[in-house]
Amino acid sequence: MKKVWIALGVLAVVAAAWFLIGNRKSEANSYRFVAVERGTVEQTVSSTGTLRATSTVQVGTQVSGRIEAIYVDFNDHVKKGELIATIDPTLLQQEVRSAKASVERAKAELDQARREWERNERLYEDKVVTESEYTTAQYQMSVAKTAYESAQINLDKAERNLGYTEIRAPVDGTVLERNVDVGQTVAASLQAPQLFLIAGDLSQMEILALVDESDIGQIEPGQEVRFTVQAYPNRTFGGTVKQVRLQSTTQENVVNYYVAISVSNEDGTLLPGMTATVEFIVKRAENVFKVSNAALRFQPTEAMREEVQARRRSERKEGAGGSDSTRALDRARRGGAGGEGPGAFGGDAGSGNGARHWGGRNGGASRSDRGILWTLDKDGKLDIVPVKVGITDGQYTEITGPKVTDGLQAIAAVTSSVSEGATNPFEGQNQRGPGRHRPGF
Repeated sequence: MKKVWIALGVLAVVAAAWFLIGNRKSEANSYRFVAVERGTVEQTVSSTGTLRATSTVQVGTQVSGRIEAIYVDFNDHVKKGELIATIDPTLLQQEVRSAKASVERAKAELDQARREWERNERLYEDKVVTESEYTTAQYQMSVAKTAYESAQINLDKAERNLGYTEIRAPVDGTVLERNVDVGQTVAASLQAPQLFLIAGDLSQMEILALVDESDIGQIEPGQEVRFTVQAYPNRTFGGTVKQVRLQSTTQENVVNYYVAISVSNEDGTLLPGMTATVEFIVKRAENVFKVSNAALRFQPTEAMREEVQARRRSERKEGAGGSDSTRALDRARRGGAGGEGPGAFGGDAGSGNGARHWGGRNGGASRSDRGILWTLDKDGKLDIVPVKVGITDGQYTEITGPKVTDGLQAIAAVTSSVSEGATNPFEGQNQRGPGRHRPGF
């Protein structure tokens, strides 16, 4: 019987050992890691805009009448001076004939007045007519001359109006709109009606984007831009900021400014009116270390905090002065100026894992360019890597630091509960990360 109890005891010890080993193994594999890698990080400002031709001309008419013929349609390419439509010229042709007749009559009256003046001039020299009769003849000749000039002007006007019945393209371009049909009557009384809309060279287009007033200070002419359109979701197009306009618009108390972006469209893929999703490239860092933002906003569990705190206390007792990571934790806990702020271990949801502020809320000046990566050292023990954060693209952030290496595995989440009281690894992910101006934190 005694042997049975001994055997049962041995089995219990073995089972307990196995449980501890298995539990430790599960703890070691209970994290989701992201790798630090080299690459390019771009900080951008997003906006939307509408593609349009760099120049458009509204073609109208200066005379009223019925549309007699139309020679172009939508999307047709036209040359400057090309005939594109005609208006019934019947009435204007009659006005031209009437104006010509008026000119002939005025010319005849002028010739008669000149002959009368010449005759009176000779008689006045011979003292046959009085000075009053002479001046009267001179006056009638001047009036006839003025009437002739007026008739000539009316003829020129009538001929010009007749010429307006031929609608010609004012520029080289493409017909975007045709607003009339044959037989339609147009009236040019107070304002010239629009018959056609012709766009200039569509190989060069522009986007007119609206940028929020909080971001407009980061936009400047010559800045690189990339954008997509819904028609080609898998293709990215490029452009350049051409002009930051002073004109603004206010919608629901939000002030936006217009930004004109120059776009090349040599292949004719882009069409006027397309909606473009625009990204202005404000800053770019190439060949730098970058890490997923999930690692920078990761919140350790209480057990993880306690483990690293215990390690820090052990190093202090040994008199080693602590490693770089423990000194970083000391700064995070003390709050920079010496106070015991929440830091990385205070459990304050507003302070995250200490990546946003070395000192928390009560511990002196904040350092929004500092962060902490949680990782495992070569012995599989929890460790932290203090880093300095740079620009971010919303998914990845530039980081630098003496312990940052290519391929460093940073903890991004706890995939299973390590100990009681473990916190939600995604808690606080909607809070802003290192720096108020960086999206995605």
